[in-house]
Amino acid sequence: MNLKEVYEGRRAINFFDTNKGVDAGLLKDIINLAVLAPSAFNLQPWEIIAVKSKEGKERLHKFAAQPKILEAPVTLIIVGNKTGYEPSNPTWQDMLKLMGGDKEKLAGTQGMAAGLYGTSNENKLKFAESNAGLLAMSIMYAAKSLGVDSHAMSGMDFEGVRKEFELDENKTVVMLISLGHLDESNTLYPRAYRRGYDEIVKEV
Repeated sequence: MNLKEVYEGRRAINFFDTNKGVDAGLLKDIINLAVLAPSAFNLQPWEIIAVKSKEGKERLHKFAAQPKILEAPVTLIIVGNKTGYEPSNPTWQDMLKLMGGDKEKLAGTQGMAAGLYGTSNENKLKFAESNAGLLAMSIMYAAKSLGVDSHAMSGMDFEGVRKEFELDENKTVVMLISLGHLDESNTLYPRAYRRGYDEIVKEV
């Protein structure tokens, strides 16, 4: 499947086949491909909770009452780290190696990141959500390329999900992505019209 086919073939699946799973190896392949998504300073300020058990699905469903959570073999909670620009992020050590061990240069880059993202609660939230959003879309395209369908969801009690799954206050729940396979006994609506370049782009 080429990239154009992936884009054209990905749909938001409303009906998941409860008899078809996504095995652990395939899920790892999807995530390991998706993390090639870009992020600010390559800080990768994200994490994922893979909700696979019946008990876990029921816990999540309390705060996001969508049947897909119970039907899909796995639903991913996409989490952004609002303080992922801080020096405690281990990816800075990778950058230090790329900088040839120049700690002064690294400190300057860390200061730049803190100035861009750490000066207000709004900036911290934007940092977490925009980067985790890049990962989320990458996951859905990676899944489709490997034969797995998806559905992204943002209708939930975000704070309720954060507390239920014991996430620190510096973490924010960005969205949910259910993964699985279309229940082919149901028919999806035709793809809705998409506004193109002439309708959404303003040239200046």
